[in-house]
Amino acid sequence: MPVQKFRSVEAMDAAATLPRPGDIEAFLRHCARYWAMAPRVYPRGVFRLRSLEDADRLSAGHRLAER
Repeated sequence: MPVQKFRSVEAMDAAATLPRPGDIEAFLRHCARYWAMAPRVYPRGVFRLRSLEDADRLSAGHRLAER
């Protein structure tokens, strides 16, 4: 797909965007792969950590909890 440059939002609206055949199927396969490897449950809240080691421990705990 070629890169297009626009000078205004109106020019973007007027541009033709026609997907190539097969693009939708490739996009859906990509989405399925993403959701297959994404965690099922995300931890709630914001964590403030003092070091990278603390972050690694927290991350390892979340990875173990999801399996």
